[in-house]
Amino acid sequence: MKLNNKKIIYVGFAFLIICMFWQVYDNIIAKMLINSFGLNQFWSGVVMALDNILALFLLPFFGNISDKTKTKYGKRTPYIFVGVILSAILFVGVSVVDSYQQSYIEENGVEAIVEVIDENDENYGKFIYRGKYYDEKDAAADARSQEVYSLTKSKLVYLILFIGILFLTLIAMASYRTPAVSLMPDVTVKPLRSKANAIINLMGTAGGIIALGFMTFLAKDYHSYVTTFVVLGSLMIILLMIFMLKVKEPKLVKEMEEESKLYGLEEESENEDPNDKHDMSKDVRKSFYLILLSIVFWFMAYNAATTKFSDYAGNVLNMGFTIPLLIAQATAVISYIPIGIISSKFGRKKTILVGVVILFIAFLLGTIATKDTTVLIYVTMALAGIGWATINVNSYPMIVEMSKGSNIGKYTGYYYTASMAAQILTPMLSGYFMDQLGRRVLFPYSVLFCVFAFISMLFVKHGDSKPIPVKTIEAFDIED
Repeated sequence: MKLNNKKIIYVGFAFLIICMFWQVYDNIIAKMLINSFGLNQFWSGVVMALDNILALFLLPFFGNISDKTKTKYGKRTPYIFVGVILSAILFVGVSVVDSYQQSYIEENGVEAIVEVIDENDENYGKFIYRGKYYDEKDAAADARSQEVYSLTKSKLVYLILFIGILFLTLIAMASYRTPAVSLMPDVTVKPLRSKANAIINLMGTAGGIIALGFMTFLAKDYHSYVTTFVVLGSLMIILLMIFMLKVKEPKLVKEMEEESKLYGLEEESENEDPNDKHDMSKDVRKSFYLILLSIVFWFMAYNAATTKFSDYAGNVLNMGFTIPLLIAQATAVISYIPIGIISSKFGRKKTILVGVVILFIAFLLGTIATKDTTVLIYVTMALAGIGWATINVNSYPMIVEMSKGSNIGKYTGYYYTASMAAQILTPMLSGYFMDQLGRRVLFPYSVLFCVFAFISMLFVKHGDSKPIPVKTIEAFDIED
Protein backbone atom coordinates (compact mmCIF):
# COMPACT_ATOMS: atom_id res chain seq x y z
CA MET A 1 0.00 0.00 0.00
CA LYS A 2 1.49 3.29 -1.11
CA LEU A 3 0.23 6.86 -0.84
CA ASN A 4 -0.42 8.75 -4.06
CA ASN A 5 1.55 11.86 -3.14
CA LYS A 6 0.64 13.84 -6.26
CA LYS A 7 -3.08 13.37 -5.58
CA ILE A 8 -2.76 14.54 -1.98
CA ILE A 9 -0.68 17.58 -2.99
CA TYR A 10 -3.40 18.78 -5.35
CA VAL A 11 -6.09 18.09 -2.72
CA GLY A 12 -3.92 20.12 -0.33
CA PHE A 13 -4.23 23.27 -2.47
CA ALA A 14 -7.54 23.95 -0.69
CA PHE A 15 -5.82 23.82 2.70
CA LEU A 16 -2.96 25.95 1.37
CA ILE A 17 -5.50 28.66 0.51
CA ILE A 18 -7.05 28.42 3.98
CA CYS A 19 -3.72 28.73 5.81
CA MET A 20 -2.54 31.57 3.60
CA PHE A 21 -5.71 33.49 4.46
CA TRP A 22 -5.48 32.84 8.21
CA GLN A 23 -1.81 33.81 8.35
CA VAL A 24 -2.73 37.26 7.03
CA TYR A 25 -5.87 37.43 9.14
CA ASP A 26 -4.19 36.56 12.45
CA ASN A 27 -1.30 38.97 12.00
CA ILE A 28 -2.86 41.94 10.22
CA ILE A 29 -6.39 42.11 11.65
CA ALA A 30 -4.99 42.23 15.20
CA LYS A 31 -2.73 45.14 14.22
CA MET A 32 -5.59 46.94 12.47
CA LEU A 33 -7.78 46.72 15.57
CA ILE A 34 -5.04 48.17 17.79
CA ASN A 35 -3.26 50.61 15.46
CA SER A 36 -6.17 51.83 13.32
CA PHE A 37 -9.09 51.64 15.76
CA GLY A 38 -7.34 51.91 19.15
CA LEU A 39 -8.88 48.83 20.78
CA ASN A 40 -7.07 47.45 23.83
CA GLN A 41 -5.79 43.87 24.14
CA PHE A 42 -9.05 42.53 25.59
CA TRP A 43 -11.41 44.07 23.04
CA SER A 44 -9.12 43.29 20.13
CA GLY A 45 -9.16 39.72 21.46
CA VAL A 46 -12.96 39.77 21.46
CA VAL A 47 -13.05 40.75 17.78
CA MET A 48 -10.30 38.24 16.95
CA ALA A 49 -12.47 35.58 18.59
CA LEU A 50 -15.37 36.42 16.24
CA ASP A 51 -14.18 33.96 13.59
CA ASN A 52 -14.01 31.21 16.18
CA ILE A 53 -17.46 32.00 17.57
CA LEU A 54 -18.93 31.73 14.08
CA ALA A 55 -16.85 28.64 13.33
CA LEU A 56 -18.10 26.90 16.48
CA PHE A 57 -21.52 26.66 14.85
CA LEU A 58 -20.83 26.96 11.13
CA LEU A 59 -17.99 24.44 10.72
CA PRO A 60 -20.02 21.47 12.06
CA PHE A 61 -23.03 22.75 10.09
CA PHE A 62 -21.21 22.89 6.75
CA GLY A 63 -19.40 19.64 7.50
CA ASN A 64 -22.71 17.90 8.13
CA ILE A 65 -24.53 19.29 5.09
CA SER A 66 -21.55 18.57 2.83
CA ASP A 67 -21.78 14.92 3.98
CA LYS A 68 -25.29 14.87 2.50
CA THR A 69 -24.54 16.92 -0.62
CA LYS A 70 -24.58 15.12 -3.97
CA THR A 71 -23.49 16.90 -7.16
CA LYS A 72 -21.61 15.87 -10.29
CA TYR A 73 -18.61 17.76 -8.87
CA GLY A 74 -18.70 15.83 -5.58
CA LYS A 75 -19.90 16.79 -2.12
CA ARG A 76 -17.00 19.04 -1.02
CA THR A 77 -15.86 20.84 -4.18
CA PRO A 78 -18.90 23.15 -4.64
CA TYR A 79 -18.38 24.64 -1.17
CA ILE A 80 -14.67 25.14 -1.82
CA PHE A 81 -15.29 26.90 -5.15
CA VAL A 82 -17.92 29.37 -3.93
CA GLY A 83 -16.34 29.96 -0.51
CA VAL A 84 -12.87 30.84 -1.80
CA ILE A 85 -14.16 33.38 -4.33
CA LEU A 86 -16.46 35.14 -1.84
CA SER A 87 -13.88 35.29 0.96
CA ALA A 88 -11.15 36.61 -1.35
CA ILE A 89 -13.35 39.49 -2.57
CA LEU A 90 -14.79 40.38 0.83
CA PHE A 91 -11.40 40.41 2.56
CA VAL A 92 -10.15 43.10 0.19
CA GLY A 93 -13.16 45.14 1.31
CA VAL A 94 -11.95 44.86 4.92
CA SER A 95 -8.61 46.45 3.98
CA VAL A 96 -10.33 49.27 2.09
CA VAL A 97 -12.33 50.25 5.19
CA ASP A 98 -9.16 50.11 7.30
CA SER A 99 -7.44 52.40 4.81
CA TYR A 100 -10.23 54.99 5.18
CA GLN A 101 -9.91 54.76 8.98
CA GLN A 102 -6.14 55.31 8.78
CA SER A 103 -6.68 58.39 6.64
CA TYR A 104 -9.24 59.69 9.13
CA ILE A 105 -6.94 59.42 12.16
CA GLU A 106 -4.01 60.90 10.20
CA GLU A 107 -6.16 63.89 9.28
CA ASN A 108 -6.75 64.39 13.00
CA GLY A 109 -3.05 64.53 13.77
CA VAL A 110 -2.35 61.02 15.09
CA GLU A 111 1.31 60.20 14.52
CA ALA A 112 3.30 57.00 14.18
CA ILE A 113 5.61 55.87 16.98
CA VAL A 114 9.26 56.65 16.22
CA GLU A 115 12.36 55.03 17.72
CA VAL A 116 15.43 57.18 18.44
CA ILE A 117 18.18 55.57 16.35
CA ASP A 118 20.88 58.22 16.64
CA GLU A 119 23.53 56.74 18.93
CA ASN A 120 24.73 60.23 19.84
CA ASP A 121 21.31 61.21 21.15
CA GLU A 122 20.92 60.91 24.94
CA ASN A 123 17.50 59.34 24.27
CA TYR A 124 18.94 56.62 22.02
CA GLY A 125 16.78 53.48 22.13
CA LYS A 126 13.71 55.30 23.45
CA PHE A 127 10.43 55.84 21.59
CA ILE A 128 8.74 59.12 20.75
CA TYR A 129 5.04 59.75 20.52
CA ARG A 130 3.55 63.26 20.52
CA GLY A 131 6.94 64.68 21.56
CA LYS A 132 7.12 62.51 24.68
CA TYR A 133 9.84 59.90 25.21
CA TYR A 134 9.04 56.36 26.39
CA ASP A 135 11.52 53.73 27.57
CA GLU A 136 9.32 50.89 26.25
CA LYS A 137 7.47 50.80 22.97
CA ASP A 138 4.40 49.20 24.48
CA ALA A 139 3.91 52.24 26.74
CA ALA A 140 4.04 54.52 23.68
CA ALA A 141 1.68 52.16 21.86
CA ASP A 142 -0.83 52.33 24.72
CA ALA A 143 -0.73 56.13 24.68
CA ARG A 144 -1.30 56.20 20.93
CA SER A 145 -4.13 53.63 21.14
CA GLN A 146 -6.01 55.76 23.68
CA GLU A 147 -5.96 58.73 21.33
CA VAL A 148 -6.97 56.61 18.33
CA TYR A 149 -9.82 55.03 20.29
CA SER A 150 -11.23 58.42 21.23
CA LEU A 151 -11.34 59.33 17.53
CA THR A 152 -12.93 55.97 16.66
CA LYS A 153 -15.71 56.58 19.20
CA SER A 154 -16.41 60.00 17.67
CA LYS A 155 -16.92 58.44 14.23
CA LEU A 156 -18.05 54.82 14.54
CA VAL A 157 -19.04 54.31 10.89
CA TYR A 158 -15.68 52.85 9.85
CA LEU A 159 -15.54 50.44 12.80
CA ILE A 160 -19.10 49.27 12.08
CA LEU A 161 -18.31 48.76 8.38
CA PHE A 162 -15.04 47.02 9.25
CA ILE A 163 -16.69 44.51 11.59
CA GLY A 164 -19.67 44.03 9.24
CA ILE A 165 -17.55 43.13 6.21
CA LEU A 166 -15.24 41.05 8.39
CA PHE A 167 -18.32 39.15 9.62
CA LEU A 168 -19.36 38.29 6.04
CA THR A 169 -15.80 37.28 5.17
CA LEU A 170 -15.70 34.86 8.09
CA ILE A 171 -19.01 33.28 7.06
CA ALA A 172 -17.59 32.74 3.56
CA MET A 173 -14.45 31.15 5.04
CA ALA A 174 -16.50 28.87 7.30
CA SER A 175 -18.58 27.65 4.35
CA TYR A 176 -15.68 25.73 2.82
CA ARG A 177 -13.21 25.11 5.63
CA THR A 178 -14.70 21.83 6.89
CA PRO A 179 -15.45 20.49 3.39
CA ALA A 180 -11.86 21.27 2.33
CA VAL A 181 -10.35 19.46 5.30
CA SER A 182 -12.78 16.53 4.97
CA LEU A 183 -11.66 15.93 1.38
CA MET A 184 -8.36 14.32 2.44
CA PRO A 185 -9.92 11.41 4.40
CA ASP A 186 -12.60 11.15 1.69
CA VAL A 187 -9.92 10.15 -0.83
CA THR A 188 -7.41 8.36 1.46
CA VAL A 189 -7.65 4.90 3.04
CA LYS A 190 -7.50 4.96 6.84
CA PRO A 191 -3.98 3.54 7.47
CA LEU A 192 -2.42 6.23 5.27
CA ARG A 193 -4.21 9.23 6.72
CA SER A 194 -1.39 10.36 9.03
CA LYS A 195 1.03 10.37 6.10
CA ALA A 196 -1.55 12.15 3.93
CA ASN A 197 -2.26 14.63 6.71
CA ALA A 198 1.49 15.35 6.89
CA ILE A 199 1.39 16.39 3.22
CA ILE A 200 -1.80 18.41 3.77
CA ASN A 201 -0.18 20.25 6.67
CA LEU A 202 2.93 20.75 4.56
CA MET A 203 0.74 22.46 1.97
CA GLY A 204 -0.85 24.56 4.68
CA THR A 205 2.55 25.58 5.96
CA ALA A 206 3.56 26.54 2.43
CA GLY A 207 0.52 28.81 2.36
CA GLY A 208 1.63 30.41 5.62
CA ILE A 209 5.14 30.95 4.29
CA ILE A 210 3.82 32.54 1.09
CA ALA A 211 1.67 34.91 3.16
CA LEU A 212 4.53 35.80 5.50
CA GLY A 213 6.75 36.38 2.47
CA PHE A 214 4.59 39.01 0.83
CA MET A 215 3.62 40.54 4.21
CA THR A 216 7.32 41.10 4.94
CA PHE A 217 7.54 43.46 1.97
CA LEU A 218 4.02 44.87 1.79
CA ALA A 219 2.58 45.00 5.33
CA LYS A 220 3.99 48.00 7.21
CA ASP A 221 2.64 49.49 10.45
CA TYR A 222 0.57 52.68 10.07
CA HIS A 223 0.32 52.19 6.29
CA SER A 224 -2.53 50.94 4.10
CA TYR A 225 -2.86 47.15 3.76
CA VAL A 226 -4.93 47.26 0.57
CA THR A 227 -2.08 46.04 -1.66
CA THR A 228 -1.36 43.17 0.75
CA PHE A 229 -4.97 42.04 0.69
CA VAL A 230 -5.30 42.35 -3.09
CA VAL A 231 -2.23 40.13 -3.50
CA LEU A 232 -3.75 37.62 -1.07
CA GLY A 233 -7.13 37.58 -2.85
CA SER A 234 -5.51 37.17 -6.28
CA LEU A 235 -3.38 34.25 -5.09
CA MET A 236 -6.41 32.57 -3.49
CA ILE A 237 -8.32 32.63 -6.78
CA ILE A 238 -5.32 31.49 -8.87
CA LEU A 239 -4.72 28.53 -6.54
CA LEU A 240 -8.45 27.71 -6.63
CA MET A 241 -8.29 27.44 -10.42
CA ILE A 242 -5.39 24.97 -10.16
CA PHE A 243 -7.37 22.95 -7.60
CA MET A 244 -10.45 22.84 -9.84
CA LEU A 245 -8.39 21.67 -12.83
CA LYS A 246 -6.50 18.94 -10.99
CA VAL A 247 -8.92 17.58 -8.36
CA LYS A 248 -11.82 15.54 -9.73
CA GLU A 249 -13.47 14.60 -6.47
CA PRO A 250 -15.90 11.84 -7.61
CA LYS A 251 -13.09 10.00 -9.42
CA LEU A 252 -10.74 10.18 -6.43
CA VAL A 253 -13.42 8.99 -4.00
CA LYS A 254 -14.19 6.01 -6.23
CA GLU A 255 -10.49 5.10 -6.39
CA MET A 256 -10.26 5.21 -2.59
CA GLU A 257 -13.30 2.96 -2.21
CA GLU A 258 -11.86 0.41 -4.63
CA GLU A 259 -8.50 0.42 -2.85
CA SER A 260 -10.20 -0.04 0.53
CA LYS A 261 -12.05 -3.09 -0.79
CA LEU A 262 -8.82 -4.59 -2.10
CA TYR A 263 -7.24 -4.32 1.32
CA GLY A 264 -10.31 -5.35 3.28
CA LEU A 265 -10.68 -1.84 4.70
CA GLU A 266 -14.08 -0.99 3.26
CA GLU A 267 -15.69 2.28 4.28
CA GLU A 268 -19.44 2.33 4.86
CA SER A 269 -21.61 2.91 1.83
CA GLU A 270 -22.28 6.46 0.70
CA ASN A 271 -25.97 5.51 0.69
CA GLU A 272 -25.86 5.12 4.46
CA ASP A 273 -27.49 7.88 6.46
CA PRO A 274 -24.69 10.07 7.85
CA ASN A 275 -26.97 11.08 10.74
CA ASP A 276 -27.24 7.52 12.04
CA LYS A 277 -25.81 7.32 15.54
CA HIS A 278 -22.39 5.75 15.52
CA ASP A 279 -22.17 3.37 18.43
CA MET A 280 -19.11 3.71 20.62
CA SER A 281 -18.11 1.62 23.58
CA LYS A 282 -17.77 3.48 26.88
CA ASP A 283 -13.98 3.23 26.71
CA VAL A 284 -13.78 4.55 23.14
CA ARG A 285 -16.15 7.40 23.93
CA LYS A 286 -13.98 8.36 26.90
CA SER A 287 -10.94 8.53 24.64
CA PHE A 288 -12.92 10.55 22.11
CA TYR A 289 -13.81 13.18 24.71
CA LEU A 290 -10.25 13.25 26.06
CA ILE A 291 -8.86 13.87 22.57
CA LEU A 292 -11.30 16.75 22.15
CA LEU A 293 -10.24 18.14 25.56
CA SER A 294 -6.57 17.86 24.59
CA ILE A 295 -7.30 19.74 21.37
CA VAL A 296 -8.87 22.53 23.42
CA PHE A 297 -5.79 22.79 25.66
CA TRP A 298 -3.10 22.85 22.98
CA PHE A 299 -5.06 25.34 20.89
CA MET A 300 -5.41 27.51 24.01
CA ALA A 301 -1.62 27.47 24.25
CA TYR A 302 -0.62 27.86 20.62
CA ASN A 303 -3.30 30.22 19.36
CA ALA A 304 -2.71 32.72 22.16
CA ALA A 305 0.99 32.90 21.31
CA THR A 306 0.50 33.25 17.54
CA THR A 307 -2.50 35.61 17.59
CA LYS A 308 -0.81 38.05 19.95
CA PHE A 309 2.75 37.61 18.67
CA SER A 310 2.73 40.44 16.11
CA ASP A 311 1.85 42.90 18.89
CA TYR A 312 4.15 41.20 21.44
CA ALA A 313 7.17 41.17 19.13
CA GLY A 314 6.90 44.85 18.29
CA ASN A 315 6.09 46.20 21.74
CA VAL A 316 8.00 43.87 24.11
CA LEU A 317 10.93 42.65 22.03
CA ASN A 318 11.20 45.62 19.66
CA MET A 319 11.51 43.33 16.63
CA GLY A 320 9.53 42.39 13.55
CA PHE A 321 7.11 39.47 13.73
CA THR A 322 7.46 37.95 10.26
CA ILE A 323 10.94 36.37 10.50
CA PRO A 324 10.24 34.42 13.73
CA LEU A 325 6.97 33.16 12.25
CA LEU A 326 8.74 32.22 9.01
CA ILE A 327 11.20 30.18 11.07
CA ALA A 328 8.30 28.36 12.74
CA GLN A 329 6.82 27.61 9.33
CA ALA A 330 10.17 26.46 7.94
CA THR A 331 10.83 24.00 10.78
CA ALA A 332 7.28 22.69 10.40
CA VAL A 333 7.87 22.11 6.68
CA ILE A 334 11.01 20.11 7.42
CA SER A 335 9.17 18.10 10.08
CA TYR A 336 5.88 17.09 8.46
CA ILE A 337 7.00 14.17 6.31
CA PRO A 338 9.34 12.60 8.94
CA ILE A 339 6.56 12.99 11.52
CA GLY A 340 4.10 11.17 9.26
CA ILE A 341 6.56 8.28 8.93
CA ILE A 342 7.41 8.24 12.66
CA SER A 343 3.77 8.23 13.73
CA SER A 344 3.03 5.33 11.38
CA LYS A 345 5.74 3.34 13.18
CA PHE A 346 5.35 4.41 16.81
CA GLY A 347 1.71 5.45 16.94
CA ARG A 348 -0.18 8.72 16.85
CA LYS A 349 -0.64 9.15 20.62
CA LYS A 350 3.04 8.78 21.51
CA THR A 351 4.04 11.15 18.74
CA ILE A 352 1.53 13.77 19.91
CA LEU A 353 2.84 13.58 23.48
CA VAL A 354 6.35 14.26 22.22
CA GLY A 355 4.99 17.21 20.26
CA VAL A 356 3.33 18.69 23.36
CA VAL A 357 6.62 18.43 25.27
CA ILE A 358 8.46 20.22 22.44
CA LEU A 359 5.80 22.95 22.45
CA PHE A 360 6.18 23.29 26.23
CA ILE A 361 9.96 23.76 25.94
CA ALA A 362 9.48 26.31 23.14
CA PHE A 363 7.13 28.51 25.14
CA LEU A 364 9.28 28.14 28.26
CA LEU A 365 12.15 29.70 26.31
CA GLY A 366 9.80 32.43 25.15
CA THR A 367 9.12 33.45 28.75
CA ILE A 368 12.76 34.42 29.34
CA ALA A 369 13.41 36.15 26.00
CA THR A 370 13.95 39.92 26.12
CA LYS A 371 14.77 42.61 23.58
CA ASP A 372 18.45 41.94 24.39
CA THR A 373 18.12 38.17 23.90
CA THR A 374 15.84 38.01 20.87
CA VAL A 375 17.79 35.00 19.61
CA LEU A 376 15.72 32.98 22.10
CA ILE A 377 12.58 33.93 20.19
CA TYR A 378 14.01 32.41 17.03
CA VAL A 379 14.70 29.18 18.97
CA THR A 380 11.22 29.40 20.50
CA MET A 381 9.54 29.64 17.13
CA ALA A 382 11.72 26.93 15.58
CA LEU A 383 10.74 24.49 18.33
CA ALA A 384 7.12 25.64 18.27
CA GLY A 385 6.94 24.85 14.56
CA ILE A 386 8.22 21.31 15.16
CA GLY A 387 5.95 20.74 18.14
CA TRP A 388 2.84 22.08 16.44
CA ALA A 389 3.54 20.05 13.30
CA THR A 390 3.94 16.90 15.40
CA ILE A 391 0.56 17.47 17.04
CA ASN A 392 -1.33 18.49 13.90
CA VAL A 393 -0.23 15.60 11.73
CA ASN A 394 -1.79 13.11 14.14
CA SER A 395 -4.66 14.75 16.03
CA TYR A 396 -7.14 15.08 13.16
CA PRO A 397 -6.61 11.48 11.93
CA MET A 398 -7.27 10.26 15.50
CA ILE A 399 -10.67 11.95 15.38
CA VAL A 400 -11.75 10.68 11.95
CA GLU A 401 -10.45 7.19 12.78
CA MET A 402 -13.62 6.90 14.85
CA SER A 403 -15.90 8.07 12.02
CA LYS A 404 -17.72 6.21 9.27
CA GLY A 405 -17.12 6.88 5.59
CA SER A 406 -20.48 8.61 5.36
CA ASN A 407 -19.94 11.08 8.23
CA ILE A 408 -16.33 12.24 7.95
CA GLY A 409 -17.54 15.83 7.60
CA LYS A 410 -19.50 15.52 10.83
CA TYR A 411 -16.47 14.27 12.77
CA THR A 412 -14.32 16.94 11.16
CA GLY A 413 -16.88 19.33 12.60
CA TYR A 414 -16.31 17.85 16.07
CA TYR A 415 -12.59 18.46 15.67
CA TYR A 416 -13.17 22.06 14.70
CA THR A 417 -15.76 22.60 17.43
CA ALA A 418 -13.09 21.74 20.02
CA SER A 419 -10.38 23.85 18.38
CA MET A 420 -12.69 26.81 17.79
CA ALA A 421 -14.03 26.74 21.34
CA ALA A 422 -10.43 27.16 22.52
CA GLN A 423 -9.76 29.90 19.99
CA ILE A 424 -12.88 31.80 21.09
CA LEU A 425 -11.69 31.94 24.67
CA THR A 426 -7.92 32.19 24.40
CA PRO A 427 -7.53 35.59 22.62
CA MET A 428 -9.84 37.19 25.17
CA LEU A 429 -8.41 35.38 28.19
CA SER A 430 -4.78 35.97 27.22
CA GLY A 431 -5.64 39.57 26.27
CA TYR A 432 -7.24 40.12 29.69
CA PHE A 433 -4.13 38.84 31.49
CA MET A 434 -1.90 40.96 29.25
CA ASP A 435 -3.95 44.05 30.11
CA GLN A 436 -3.83 43.26 33.83
CA LEU A 437 -0.32 41.83 34.25
CA GLY A 438 1.52 43.15 31.21
CA ARG A 439 2.33 41.69 27.80
CA ARG A 440 5.06 39.41 29.19
CA VAL A 441 2.46 37.07 30.66
CA LEU A 442 1.76 35.72 27.15
CA PHE A 443 4.28 32.85 27.04
CA PRO A 444 3.77 31.66 30.66
CA TYR A 445 0.07 31.44 29.78
CA SER A 446 0.91 29.15 26.85
CA VAL A 447 3.24 27.02 28.99
CA LEU A 448 0.43 26.32 31.47
CA PHE A 449 -1.96 25.02 28.82
CA CYS A 450 0.74 22.77 27.37
CA VAL A 451 0.87 21.06 30.76
CA PHE A 452 -2.91 20.57 30.74
CA ALA A 453 -2.79 19.14 27.20
CA PHE A 454 -0.09 16.61 28.11
CA ILE A 455 -2.04 15.36 31.15
CA SER A 456 -5.33 14.86 29.27
CA MET A 457 -3.61 13.20 26.31
CA LEU A 458 -1.93 10.64 28.58
CA PHE A 459 -5.31 9.00 29.22
CA VAL A 460 -6.33 8.62 25.54
CA LYS A 461 -6.33 4.94 24.55
CA HIS A 462 -7.96 4.91 21.10
CA GLY A 463 -7.53 6.62 17.74
CA ASP A 464 -4.36 5.02 16.37
CA SER A 465 -4.79 3.48 12.91
CA LYS A 466 -5.69 -0.19 12.62
CA PRO A 467 -3.00 -2.45 11.16
CA ILE A 468 -3.16 -3.21 7.44
CA PRO A 469 -4.12 -6.85 6.76
CA VAL A 470 -0.87 -8.78 6.19
CA LYS A 471 -2.30 -11.09 3.58
CA THR A 472 -2.91 -8.23 1.15
CA ILE A 473 -0.23 -5.68 1.92
CA GLU A 474 2.17 -6.80 -0.77
CA ALA A 475 -0.45 -7.57 -3.38
CA PHE A 476 -1.26 -4.07 -4.52
CA ASP A 477 0.45 -0.72 -5.02
CA ILE A 478 -0.50 2.79 -5.99
CA GLU A 479 1.82 4.86 -8.15
CA ASP A 480 3.01 8.31 -7.13
